[in-house]
Amino acid sequence: MKKLGILLLSLVFVANTFAQKKEVQQGHTNQNKFKQLKDEFATPNDQRTASGAPGKNYTQQKVDYIMDIVLDDEKQKITGAETITYHNNSADELAYLWVQLDQNMRAADSKTPDIQTDNIPEKISKARFDQSFPEVAFDGGFKIMSVTNIDGSNLSYTINQTMMRINLPKPLASGATFKFNIKWWYNINNHRTQGGRSGFEHFEDGNNNYVIAQFFPRLCVYDNVEGWQNEQFWGRSEFALEFGDYTVNITIPDDHMLGATGVLKNESTVLSKKEQERLATARKTFDNPVIIRTQEEAEKIEKGHSKKTKTWKFFAENVRDYAFATSRKFIWDAMAVAINGKTVMAYSLYSKEANPLYGDHSTRAVAQTLKTYSKYTFDYPYHKAISVDGQMGMEYPQICFNPGRPEADGTYTDRTKYRMIGVTIHEVGHNFFPMIVNSDERQWTWMDEGLNSYVQMLAMMDYEKGYPLSRGLPKNIVDYMNGDQSKIAPIMSKGDNVYSFGNNAYGKPATALWILRETVMGQELFDHAFRTYSQRWMFKHPTPEDFFRTMEDASGVDLDWFWRGWFYTTDVTDIGLKGVKKYYTTEGDNEVVFTEDASEGLGFSDKHKKYHYEITYNKPGGLVMPIIVEFTYKDGTKERKTYPAQIWRLNDKEITKVFSSSKEIENIAIDPDLETADVDTTNNNWPQDKTDKFDQFKNKIKG
Repeated sequence: MKKLGILLLSLVFVANTFAQKKEVQQGHTNQNKFKQLKDEFATPNDQRTASGAPGKNYTQQKVDYIMDIVLDDEKQKITGAETITYHNNSADELAYLWVQLDQNMRAADSKTPDIQTDNIPEKISKARFDQSFPEVAFDGGFKIMSVTNIDGSNLSYTINQTMMRINLPKPLASGATFKFNIKWWYNINNHRTQGGRSGFEHFEDGNNNYVIAQFFPRLCVYDNVEGWQNEQFWGRSEFALEFGDYTVNITIPDDHMLGATGVLKNESTVLSKKEQERLATARKTFDNPVIIRTQEEAEKIEKGHSKKTKTWKFFAENVRDYAFATSRKFIWDAMAVAINGKTVMAYSLYSKEANPLYGDHSTRAVAQTLKTYSKYTFDYPYHKAISVDGQMGMEYPQICFNPGRPEADGTYTDRTKYRMIGVTIHEVGHNFFPMIVNSDERQWTWMDEGLNSYVQMLAMMDYEKGYPLSRGLPKNIVDYMNGDQSKIAPIMSKGDNVYSFGNNAYGKPATALWILRETVMGQELFDHAFRTYSQRWMFKHPTPEDFFRTMEDASGVDLDWFWRGWFYTTDVTDIGLKGVKKYYTTEGDNEVVFTEDASEGLGFSDKHKKYHYEITYNKPGGLVMPIIVEFTYKDGTKERKTYPAQIWRLNDKEITKVFSSSKEIENIAIDPDLETADVDTTNNNWPQDKTDKFDQFKNKIKG
């Protein structure tokens, strides 16, 4: 009987043991916001180091061009002949070369219009109708007349839309060069009616302003990251290009004024004696622009239409592209800019329709850009920078095309003024990113547009105290980040594939850098790291990893959490105050007792020597950010405390912090200066506003 009892007890014990057995939990991958980016980053090698610097075996190709260009003003046509010398500096043997044919997006058989969705509107303007439904499709693609070896024999080639493959007679060995010729022509588009980043503007007086770029077959980049960068050009995202030397002869009507990339080699034959004398004065004038060709002179010239031509000769060393602008309508002014003991020229070319706005601000904006960007990156290495009245925003080495014109009576609003200055600074700034720090614009648009938009902010503030910044400040990106997630892409997205191109490639990355400088890293650490990146990658091809790694390497600040959140996700910032408990202390013989004061608000029912607050912060938003807290005391004084973002490392939802003070607190506010792009500030104060969100919405609607 005793044995039976023991057996029964054993069975009960075993049964209970199995019944209480814990269910096996499933594992999970590391989702911590502070996980390092090793999985996302490319593996460092002897060409790109783990520090973000070019490696000891870093290489890049070089491409030199000799070009003869003829612009036909009567037919709005460009004809060109170029000799290309390709230097294979890579360790690879190349079986073929890839050439960009950007103008083919405007060919009659272009596929570019076919990828755009459209519908029938109720009504549109006549100009828009003529553009959208032309009687005859505009044929603006390249007409390749010949591709030949240097001895004149035919060279095999294959055209695939906006790309042309040069089929080499034999593979090009590492360290070898290949020289060949291309002859071509194309019809120039009217960029004012047909759109585009290049073209002409026609005036009622019969004259044309030409802003010409992407006008010649150009070699694609071949590098150790992507190989050939030969994706099709659909009209938005641009290509990085190889650096090289350009010898260019441009034939135009002899009454035109022209600006172009490179040093003008025949100044005495294309400029009048008076213009040469004025230019010599401008080279010594650092305070105000000097007029080289006046409006009165330009107005007189534009009334005639010379049938004669003249050839302007240029040489550009170590540039990644080429562009020019020409018109008989152009006024020209110039000013010298001092960059650390070196003189650089700031030029502007503009028609009378853009004066006095351009005369008042264009060259001064160019000069300010060169000064500010040189301060934060590297000394501007070229001899000039030109702003052209092109009525678009587009950049090329040493020259850019910008918008902005006054009213017919010569007056202009602040809005027109600041738009013109802002775009000019932005486009001139592109000389630094990506014309010198030559990132892949097609793959990572933010690397040139975002970085440039950030430095643009600094230049605009230098240009005028109180300059109204519309893009880059954290508060200005909130609406976009808090918008429809189905229409938002991470910054680390290809430009062709994003919905809101301006916010994605310009606004959000500029804001991210602003927050890094002003809130996360501090100005000194950020500026040093940013300057290090800029100087490391001058005249080279950086990747996002090179930027991310350099910013950490040169500052000693772990930023993987920031890159992961801001660049790889579409998470938003929302940090709030969930609750506050108040405590006072009483001292015993060997202990201190904390007692909660349950009275309403942040005040205490009795007066104490020390006040202790247990504050719970929560994070409804996905982005990890520092917690910036401002405490307002009952006596009206304020104190600010910033908790590093790493405070969220062990709990991504909420955390508590104790704050002790000898004074009672009246109010607690998170992010009082709107530094973090917080999308919901209704939870940023304690005591909380009793007005519910519906009431707030109603009040907002009422205005």
